Amino acid sequence: MMSRQAFLCGLGSLYLSLLFVFLLMDVYARPANNSAFKEKPADSKDENEILPPDHLNGVKMEMDGHLNKEFHQEVFLGKEMEEFEEDSEPRKNRKKLMVIFSKVDINNDKKIGAKEMQRWIMEKTDEHFQEAVEENKMHFRAVDPDGDGHVSWDEYKIKFLASKGFNEKEIAEKIKNNEELKIDEETQEVLDNLKDRWYQADNPPPDLLLNEEEFLSFLHPEHSRGMLKFMVKEIIRDLDQDGDKKLTLSEFISLPVGTVENQQAQDIDDDWVKDRRKEFEEVIDANHDGIVTMEELEEYMDPMNEYNALNEAKQMIAVADENQNHHLELEEILKYSEYFTGSKLMDYARNVHEEF
Repeated sequence: MMSRQAFLCGLGSLYLSLLFVFLLMDVYARPANNSAFKEKPADSKDENEILPPDHLNGVKMEMDGHLNKEFHQEVFLGKEMEEFEEDSEPRKNRKKLMVIFSKVDINNDKKIGAKEMQRWIMEKTDEHFQEAVEENKMHFRAVDPDGDGHVSWDEYKIKFLASKGFNEKEIAEKIKNNEELKIDEETQEVLDNLKDRWYQADNPPPDLLLNEEEFLSFLHPEHSRGMLKFMVKEIIRDLDQDGDKKLTLSEFISLPVGTVENQQAQDIDDDWVKDRRKEFEEVIDANHDGIVTMEELEEYMDPMNEYNALNEAKQMIAVADENQNHHLELEEILKYSEYFTGSKLMDYARNVHEEF
């Protein structure tokens, strides 16, 4: 005869078995989250591979004419900027900043002068340039399927439309047969702008084919003087209200299209005007005549301009130079860490001497 203990053990095992079965049934009964398993269509390309980026690292102004809010961090941190973004632990960031300070301070006098900062800015800007060159090699392969070292506008157009969800084979066939493409107005406008840019990147004699170097200029206009001029013309065209191909202060600080709906939006607009007024009057308008010409804006936009780098170095020093000796000490950089790195380092003074 079965004992009470054996009976209870058997009953417990049965309960666990039934519970496991019910759990399995519940799992399989739930709607599947197919989003994680959906494969990207075979004829789709990542837009980031083939579209010119809106933001250019190490360039003072965005493609749309907005000021680059992260410029100081980009030219001070270079490729290390991502490390500060990903690692928010103050102690580690503080140590990283101390290491950077020692690298900038090439004469080891425990302070950073304008020339040292200028050299560092040029070095970090070049890092961004080299990063763009390496990325371009991958992007060029994405639009050069036959590997002949050249990409035609039609080849690029097919890849672009495929990235927008169009069937790549159907688009290629229609373009080959000169058939009409049914494209929405917004996509067509983007295509028209890209085509203008494509022609500008095509070095003389024009053949409407871009090699890898020309494609780099197409994606990154800061790598080509000719494309930099084109970028400046586009920005002035968008901001110039009277059509004289120059910018007045009022044109430069004009608010983007839209209405101010609340106080928060008003504060943002006030900051917009304040920042752009300061940049216009103190930096871009080189001769201080109240007018910014294409030449002035081009010089301002040129990331490899050594004179600009020196001016930027002096400005960066002035922001944190509390003792007014025209140099930066470690304590000053740590105190103004948010300006240089985008990260606040708490209790900087307490840790300076014990860690460095």
